[in-house]
Amino acid sequence: MDFIPQIEPSFDEKEADAVREYVLSGGWGTEFKKTAEFESRLAEFTGAGHCIVTTSGTIALTLALLARGIGPGDEVIMPDLTMIATANAATLFGAKPKFVDIEPETLNIDIAQVERAIGPKTKAVIHVSLNGRSNDLDALVRLCKERGLYLVEDAAQSLGSYFGDRHLGTIGDVGCLSFSMPKVITTGQGGAVLTNDAEIAAKARKLKDFGRAGGGNDIHDTIGFNFKFTDFQAVIGIEQMAKLPKRLERKKDIWRRYREALAGIDEIAWIETDTGKVAPWFVEIFVAGREALAAELKEKSIGTRPIYPPIHAQEAIGLDNLSFPVTEDFAARGLWLPSSVTITDRQIDYTCDAIRAFFGG
Repeated sequence: MDFIPQIEPSFDEKEADAVREYVLSGGWGTEFKKTAEFESRLAEFTGAGHCIVTTSGTIALTLALLARGIGPGDEVIMPDLTMIATANAATLFGAKPKFVDIEPETLNIDIAQVERAIGPKTKAVIHVSLNGRSNDLDALVRLCKERGLYLVEDAAQSLGSYFGDRHLGTIGDVGCLSFSMPKVITTGQGGAVLTNDAEIAAKARKLKDFGRAGGGNDIHDTIGFNFKFTDFQAVIGIEQMAKLPKRLERKKDIWRRYREALAGIDEIAWIETDTGKVAPWFVEIFVAGREALAAELKEKSIGTRPIYPPIHAQEAIGLDNLSFPVTEDFAARGLWLPSSVTITDRQIDYTCDAIRAFFGG
């Protein structure tokens, strides 16, 4: 068996032809009509009133916070189990992340702990729909409204996943997507701000374009930044969007095939996932001694990756005096299995056979 990567992107002649056609058409590369088309397609797919694409998922989160005026000294509550970009977005302009533990059923932020963590400096809450799953977002929306807090959804892993009949990223005040390489669609790097609030959308657009008072001028009535997208990325994104429905179904099939093939192995724990609503980003399992399993799979040409470590204990954050037991437990046991949309059923079965053999069956 050739090496099976844990994740890889998927491009073909559609993207290549689209970029060639765009370049030969005289396009300038910077964001313009193709970017607007990509934004429109994302807004239509998710049901968001406004979509603003930007350089990365991190910067989408940053724009979401800046658009509400969150900055130095403000606290932003977020889960301890997430990619460090969630915290970086707050710290980039001087806000302070305030971590809370997660629910073991979904690995989402523990809403009861959010309520207990709210203090006089708290201005926002970030909900991370890890691997496309969500918990009771309606309850979190109510809590934030009651306490006057801004609710941001980090839906970086959740394109094509829903809470009820609402797309994740459209339920809070603002939501954020990512198009980095591992995501279900990719533009290499990139992110998007989703919102139904016209004022937030206008502020995010201004902030990402140097704070210009209007398009195409050099009059600035506020400080802003160059967080713009490119039409080169947009033409790829448009082609990726055309493939999205089939990719989402494939992601669901991949999760179900792993789940069925690995059923009955007592050493493996799962976070149960409703594939009617969720298109899992990665397939994750939770095992004691995952390093030994990962090493064995690597010997058999199977790529894996540990899930995120607790953010509070990262050296860059330096809060290892704190403890979040649920996060620490799952972070120590979580392993991402090969999950690319390009993986074949044969490769999944080979991986599952190797895992079964490791556990003696």
